[in-house]
Amino acid sequence: MKVRFAPSPTGKLHVGNIRVALMNYLYCKANEGKFLLRIDDTDFVRSTKEFEEGIRTDLNWLGIKWDEIEYQSKRSDIYDKARDDLIAKGLLYPCYEDAEELDVKRKILTSMGKPPIYDRAALKLSDEERKALEASGRKPHYRFKLSGKRVVWNDLVRGQQTVDTSSMSDPVLIREDGAYLYTLPSVVDDVDLAVTHVIRGEDHVTNTGAQIEIFEAISGTRPEFGHFPLLVGKDGEGLSKRLGSLSIESMRHDGTSPMAILSLLAKLGTSDPVEAVKKIDDLIAGFSFTKIGRAPARFSPDDVARLDIQLLHMSSYNEVKEKLSVLNADLGSDFWEIIRPNIHKIEDSKIWVDVVNGAIDPIIDDAQFCEKAITCLPNDSLNLESWSQFTNKVKELTGAKGKDLFMPLRKALTGQSHGPDMGRLFPMIGLEKSKSRLQGQKS
Repeated sequence: MKVRFAPSPTGKLHVGNIRVALMNYLYCKANEGKFLLRIDDTDFVRSTKEFEEGIRTDLNWLGIKWDEIEYQSKRSDIYDKARDDLIAKGLLYPCYEDAEELDVKRKILTSMGKPPIYDRAALKLSDEERKALEASGRKPHYRFKLSGKRVVWNDLVRGQQTVDTSSMSDPVLIREDGAYLYTLPSVVDDVDLAVTHVIRGEDHVTNTGAQIEIFEAISGTRPEFGHFPLLVGKDGEGLSKRLGSLSIESMRHDGTSPMAILSLLAKLGTSDPVEAVKKIDDLIAGFSFTKIGRAPARFSPDDVARLDIQLLHMSSYNEVKEKLSVLNADLGSDFWEIIRPNIHKIEDSKIWVDVVNGAIDPIIDDAQFCEKAITCLPNDSLNLESWSQFTNKVKELTGAKGKDLFMPLRKALTGQSHGPDMGRLFPMIGLEKSKSRLQGQKS
């Protein structure tokens, strides 16, 4: 088995691109296949090395590793040979209508209630007529001659699919300037590079009918096809430009975990729950096209953020030790275990480093209450039993209980209204800082 992901280096990868790459990667690795990265860099005006490097950087960061890499810009001789072979077979023919003439033809057919299908007028031209057109400066574009038959295939996601090619215009494969459109190089590459499965969004279903005929004209065979539902916004509408172009690069720079992105994109639109998965190998093991529904998959950046937090809460001390060190927030495994359930991003750990080792501004809602609490502090070093003993004494002395008891103490001792278990945090703050903070002193 071999699949391919074929991005064009004319922009940055976004979540829609990565979903296509991920579906291909998970499927082939679940079946011990190979993943081909094909750089579609034939748009010499818009393609850049910077975008190409960005594609490779994003895929590597996400853990989507390719087994082979190919560049379309280096394969023009192969496309030229396929072009010549199709022309010799009478399946690729020159057309001389310009854009305005084709538009007039479409409007006339539409006004007559007929589908705007190309009428193949170019096939009726004599050699003399073609020469005359070329002598007048007309340059031909080339169309592939469809059979007009029904093309049937068993789609990996959608089941049996049928496309009636008699309802389609012969697709243009070569422009007037001689440049190839996407379809011919893509099909030639799939044949030449032995791609066995083409997996992509369902917006390509109709195109597949024509492409299967091109595959069979070139090689006599066809790959397997799978078309999965497209991403939509959380409101069910099509992705906006902002959301559709949400770049992987920007998410990486924001500190998003790659597995938060992959966990979401792998499970959206499936029968599996959308939850954080720590390793891509686990996504591979659980992947199956049978789990994908027919409804569009609803994407929201909020879900990425939610899974990112889940992954952080699942992280062991050894997994975050290096990041904590960079932040000067490594106070050991016990500290990490205490704060882990109460942070949303790794940078939040610095807040609790200050609470334990630094100076904070205590929040004193009731100075008299805090003065009484000071008299209840233990006389010796603090341990895991100290918080319970301390709060029981404060309760007996003040009559406060519940939130009225614990919240003023938390705010005074940590400068925060929410946070880790005070029973575990209290000993790390220590007796001296606790007394100073209950007195309202910055410490």
